[in-house]
Amino acid sequence: MKRNVAALLLFGLCSQGACRAQAPAQVREPAVAGAFYPADPGELTKLVDGLLAKAPSPQLPDVVALVAPHAGYMYSAEVAAHAYAALKGRNIERVVVISPSHIDAFPYAAVYDGQAYATPLGPIPVDRAFGAALAKSSRLIQLSDRGHRAASGRAEHALEVQLPFLQRALGEFRLVPIVMGDQSYEACRALGLALAANIRGPETVIVASSDLSHYHKYDRAVSLDRKTLRAIEEFDYLSLWRNLQQQVWEACGGGPIVAAMIASERLGARQAKVLKYANSGDVTGDKSQVVGYGAVAIYKAGGRAVAQQQGLMLSSAEITELFRIAHRSVETAVREHKIAEEPEPKLEALAQERGAFVTLKRNGELRGCIGYVSPIKPLALTVRDVAASAAVEDNRFPPVTPQELPSLEYEISVLSPMRRVLDLKEIQVGRDGLLVKQGRYEGLLLPQVPVEQGWDRTTFLEQTCRKAGLLEDCYKDSRTDLFRFTALVLDERESKPRAQAQGTPRR
Repeated sequence: MKRNVAALLLFGLCSQGACRAQAPAQVREPAVAGAFYPADPGELTKLVDGLLAKAPSPQLPDVVALVAPHAGYMYSAEVAAHAYAALKGRNIERVVVISPSHIDAFPYAAVYDGQAYATPLGPIPVDRAFGAALAKSSRLIQLSDRGHRAASGRAEHALEVQLPFLQRALGEFRLVPIVMGDQSYEACRALGLALAANIRGPETVIVASSDLSHYHKYDRAVSLDRKTLRAIEEFDYLSLWRNLQQQVWEACGGGPIVAAMIASERLGARQAKVLKYANSGDVTGDKSQVVGYGAVAIYKAGGRAVAQQQGLMLSSAEITELFRIAHRSVETAVREHKIAEEPEPKLEALAQERGAFVTLKRNGELRGCIGYVSPIKPLALTVRDVAASAAVEDNRFPPVTPQELPSLEYEISVLSPMRRVLDLKEIQVGRDGLLVKQGRYEGLLLPQVPVEQGWDRTTFLEQTCRKAGLLEDCYKDSRTDLFRFTALVLDERESKPRAQAQGTPRR
């Protein structure tokens, strides 16, 4: 039987005492049914129910958000089912679905201003009051049908394809459909904060719609996707956002993922677990150009447990190799004015992508310090690059001369993932480094800096704010995000590495 979506919606509104017979209901009709997923209600129900039945229910407490792929069901539905299986047995009344915009460009997150989203399984009422509250919180969030309506003969699929899974997993619920035309950090933060401020309890869940890498060979795709998923599990959404923006990693819905993580964190969920990973090559057998898919649950840990910052342990051979790379890089940059060539690292730890800083001193005085905050390259190549930069590109000092090379002292700091500070009491002087971010202003200090300067926690915070070019009490400002990290500090003059964190992009 063909469904009259507008009539069904009108009946639902009237039953809630909100009948507006004069105005037809504004319904976003299904646009990719029959292409991305079956258009026949019976066939669609059978497919989704079968996938949900086969997907294991993860034993996770208090799931606050999910990440689910949005490709055609032939390719990604099995992975998506692993995400939605986490909602089995849950009493969910509202679902916020955040998708990227593939077909339209606009400088905000568009909360659908209509009354319903429809699929072949029927209309889903939009929670207009909740959407209006989001839009009031920031100029970067607006009530709009941009990204929801068809543009240039195409319609957005990334949000729509999530809905049949939600309909079969939950039954009735209210929907908050959001399409992000702007995936800047400020837009992600604004949406995340707005969601956290308006979600009152466990009856609301967030879904971030995203595929992962696109059109790489199978092994390359798996490598890229593992890095993206690891950053989510480490809850380092700052590095995740940076690497996606710089196209070091790939996820078309990176903004929705980061917004969901920011909201979840402020709602008390700081744990993430990858439930399933696959790519299109696993389905088709064609591994020449694949698209990656991941299912992730973000949840509250039992008790007081929180995700720990994972540092890196290095063997003596790996440490020796890092210093060899740093020396060779500095000498090549100074003598030959170029970047030293390095083969692919053979030692496993040096092939991991990590942020790192190299500090150069001469006679105990700072001579240069530059680093990568985020893990954008294998550690061996990161050390190579930042060692050369510390020698010749730190604009506080003249470039190192060949005559100075024999007297340079080397220190390498390998950074852990970034974690936002929830309580200033978490910060331990001598263990933690700090990064302050407020809009485009950013400053970082590596952990031995406050130790060397004799600062207490408050002074450390103030100096990090000043490093960012902000007022020294900026850490108290609600517009500021404060992140902490640890570091494995390798001092060539010492026999053992120190487990603390050092410096700034330029200390």
